[in-house]
Amino acid sequence: MTRNPVIPYLIIGIAGILLVIILSSVGITQMNKEAGGGEEELASPEEIYEQNCASCHGGNLEGNSAPALDKVGSSLSEEEIADIIQNGKGAGMPAGLVTGEAQQLLSEWLAEHK
Repeated sequence: MTRNPVIPYLIIGIAGILLVIILSSVGITQMNKEAGGGEEELASPEEIYEQNCASCHGGNLEGNSAPALDKVGSSLSEEEIADIIQNGKGAGMPAGLVTGEAQQLLSEWLAEHK
């Protein structure tokens, strides 16, 4: 009885293909997790402000190279604040720095400062 020399190579080939498929799926899953995976947690309004606004408006809303926002809610409504965030104002305030839900959270938070 002679052994078929092709069978060991066939088994190794199938095992190699399965290994590539498994490692690819693990890599894709990890890549999606690192990239946010479609479900990203929205930052707090304070974090959004710190990342996008604090460099000009100051870390404590006190104003810096841009107006103070510590009492912005007493002079502007939430909708007016959202409009300024979305469309900018004058030459100093660029449009669209914060968009979507982050913009809504930020404008609600700023409107509370009276």
